[in-house]
Amino acid sequence: MTRLPRFAPALSTGLLVIAAFACTLGTAHPAAAAGPIPAIGVENEYADVIAQIGGPYVSATAIMTDPNTDPHSFEVSPRIGGRIAGADLIVENGLGYDDWADKMVRAAPKSGRIVINVQKLRDLPDSAPNPHLWYDPATMPAVAHAVAEALSKLDPGHAAYFQRQEQTFDASLKPWAEALAAFKKDYPDAPVAVTEPVGDYMLQAAGAKIMTPFPLEAAIMNDTDPAPQDVATQNALFTKGTVKALVYNQQVTDPLTNSFLELAHKHGIPVVAVYETMPAPGYHYQSWMLAEVEALRRAVAGKISTESLLKPVAH
Repeated sequence: MTRLPRFAPALSTGLLVIAAFACTLGTAHPAAAAGPIPAIGVENEYADVIAQIGGPYVSATAIMTDPNTDPHSFEVSPRIGGRIAGADLIVENGLGYDDWADKMVRAAPKSGRIVINVQKLRDLPDSAPNPHLWYDPATMPAVAHAVAEALSKLDPGHAAYFQRQEQTFDASLKPWAEALAAFKKDYPDAPVAVTEPVGDYMLQAAGAKIMTPFPLEAAIMNDTDPAPQDVATQNALFTKGTVKALVYNQQVTDPLTNSFLELAHKHGIPVVAVYETMPAPGYHYQSWMLAEVEALRRAVAGKISTESLLKPVAH
């Protein structure tokens, strides 16, 4: 199950836009021999990793960046079409999450371009139910390695630099891994409720027990009507005090998810915000993930809510 239905309205317009750029730019454009490599991370968390690996030898930008907006209302524009058409390296999520971008990339082929599809990189089937791969601790080391290899092909003269940056990036993930392991040890099977599966990979890595029926998560994610019995089950998690926290998608709320938030507040259940794009310019991927685990710990250990990460947490 994916977000694709929410993206569908923008696809036809976007393809016309990108096709126009493809006609303008042509299809035989090798990677630039000099200057920073133009690269795109469709979601800003991927752009951040590209920038960390590429350093001054890459100009990495993101398409989806705003933590204050619903990413599923995103619409393409000629400016975005031009950026995609000109990129030598593109990282996209896959699993239908950013299918519009994949279509635009294929509509504007460019000689020498490298496209990293994270779903394919992780060897995940199209039926994988949760597309929010950046919360999985196994994802970004694989992305960093693939990016380092891609940049080395595009700019062989700086291959040693890209490899060192990959090693530095991997080492920088250690505090997050340690925080996940510590939470799992200190609060095994901590029961939590969620609104969507946005943070589920992280919760599973932390050893938390997700009590929300997955069909309810999927229905909210896909903007379909959930089964009444699943809503009743979710409500009971709050009224009976079954869960230690509610983990909710801060970027996408509706009357149903707001009702869950209200119930959580009413019954003293702390709330933890998760995101589909990196929440503030002051974060890097590593500090964002660490902040999420720390927020989860505060919720479970001290009943303290973190309903927004729009300001970076100091470490």
